[in-house]
Amino acid sequence: MNRILGLDLGRVRIGAALSDELRLLAHPLETVPADAQATARLTEIVREKKVDHVVVGIPRQMNGRIGAAATEAMQFVEKLRAILPCPVVTWDERLTTVAAHRALGEAGKKTRATRGFVDQVAAQMILQGYLDWRQHAAHAAEPSQ
Repeated sequence: MNRILGLDLGRVRIGAALSDELRLLAHPLETVPADAQATARLTEIVREKKVDHVVVGIPRQMNGRIGAAATEAMQFVEKLRAILPCPVVTWDERLTTVAAHRALGEAGKKTRATRGFVDQVAAQMILQGYLDWRQHAAHAAEPSQ
């Protein structure tokens, strides 16, 4: 089975995480600068890692509405859909960056030292949520005996 790539989009950095081949666990991969070369690097990752599809976190507002950040993320998703050789899906990522900061803080990591890594951890959380949902949906679809 090919892997799934998870992305946490930011204005400065894009966190990337990758699933294992069984699509059970998400692992931090790298932090990509959110600049003019970002789409080229993400395309490279998709090809190098033989990614089946990409999951992009969409930062909805707490009430579920799409605000400015989510609109920007959706524009980037459309850019990715136009250039990547695989499907790009979106996933609600409310509070994943906050949770990533908290998890790293609880692990004793200083905020300043984890600036580049927190985006990878947020991407890992987005992807893990998506993988868990897929597992649950697959088990729910199985006929009971």
